[in-house]
Amino acid sequence: MTNVLMVQGTTSDAGKSLLVTALGRALYRRGIRVAPFKPQNMALNSAVTAAGGEIGRAQAVQAAACGLLPTVDMNPVLLKPTTDSKAQVIIHGQAINTQDAVAYHDYKKTAMQAVLQSHQRLVNAFDVVLVEGAGSPAEINLRAGDIANMGYAEAVDCPVILIADIDRGGVFAHLVGTLALLSASEQARVVGFVINRFRGDLALLQPGLDWLEAHTGKPVLGVLPYLMDLQLDAEDALPQQQPVKSQTSLTVVVPVLPRISNHTDFDALIQHPQVDLRFVRAGEAIPAADLIILPGSKAVRADLQWLREQGWEQAILRHLRYGGKLLGICGGLQMLGQMIHDPLGLEGEAGSSRGLGLLDLETWLEPEKVLRNTAGWMVGLGEQRIPARGYEIHAGRSSGKALEKPLLLSDQGLADGAVSEDGQVIASYWHGLLDHPEALSALLHWAVGEQAGLAVMPDLNSLREQTFERLADLVDEHLDMQRLLALLGQ
Repeated sequence: MTNVLMVQGTTSDAGKSLLVTALGRALYRRGIRVAPFKPQNMALNSAVTAAGGEIGRAQAVQAAACGLLPTVDMNPVLLKPTTDSKAQVIIHGQAINTQDAVAYHDYKKTAMQAVLQSHQRLVNAFDVVLVEGAGSPAEINLRAGDIANMGYAEAVDCPVILIADIDRGGVFAHLVGTLALLSASEQARVVGFVINRFRGDLALLQPGLDWLEAHTGKPVLGVLPYLMDLQLDAEDALPQQQPVKSQTSLTVVVPVLPRISNHTDFDALIQHPQVDLRFVRAGEAIPAADLIILPGSKAVRADLQWLREQGWEQAILRHLRYGGKLLGICGGLQMLGQMIHDPLGLEGEAGSSRGLGLLDLETWLEPEKVLRNTAGWMVGLGEQRIPARGYEIHAGRSSGKALEKPLLLSDQGLADGAVSEDGQVIASYWHGLLDHPEALSALLHWAVGEQAGLAVMPDLNSLREQTFERLADLVDEHLDMQRLLALLGQ
């Protein structure tokens, strides 16, 4: 028996985050003190803890499923890619430097110490710790010095569940092949398989399950059916599907930048029944829209240059000439200014870049990040003060005349963002601003006018809670929970 259970996947997006979230809520409903843990995460979607540390957003969501506030121990190592070969390294919630793959490989021994420290604190504080792996444990080139999958599991001697996505096809090859590429001791700690996203008649799958158990000697702990319309913040990848909407009243366009960060800012727009949200990707033209949103970015100057190369700068200016509205969030705010300065080369080559020139402000990138949760009021869209909440994660400090007309005012009296003189362009450093119904309503009515007759705004917190309960019901019905509880000594 152990109070640690790890979920590893045969591939990325196999369902690791979902299973940890589901098990976390299922145990929490039983009165068990349970915490999530991901030793190492690579993601550009992040969250801010109450103590001012930065962790992967998926672990913050899993904490909520477990009835907890997130802490840095839940994700002690976070990697945020800045280029295809480099990433910012965040240890226990604080950025320490940017490293290329070779340098980070050598750094893993140090990172492992942070992982084991967090592991021990969580094990001491909770009845159960549910651990999420990263990618696949069978990546041969990453096995040496691994801290994210079997390297961690071997170090702490914990059992592992292996999950695979049947919707991709080849599920038996994924499971058997992954198991075959593990060492003998690693194979021994795999206590069973979970098959995710199954559609159809389980009786037709049963012969394959019987063969899998006979061939590997490992039990199939459950087959999870395909679920639609789950509201879970994405760990990193953009959503592949959106709810079907019969009638929309406004179109919102988000240019997908190469290093787009915290695209969970747009989850409420995905859920809104009257919003046609379009993610525009490389090579696509920006269509006619009521509102364009420039998202956050982990490499603002490089992404701005890429945006120009796509021809999107001219499309944005044309959009404004025709009366459209424009919102910049975090890195998007910085792009809207006159200049962006990175004298230390924190996000790439040192230097300065010309912004889009739509707001009278300049930004300097500095080594120390601003990390804080925020609450206050939206004050820039009329005389009414509208409740607003969010969080800040940025290295840039902006200054200039545009900030004298802020969009937001925090409870501590800190002004944030800007509103252009003509009222067509607004910007803020606050992520999560659209998650809350009052602020979302104000922003959408600003974009299309009060006469649009928009429906009641979605409440993401309520939708997440509904999703947590659906997932807990799912594993209670389709997994061998008695076997798992016994394994955990519960």
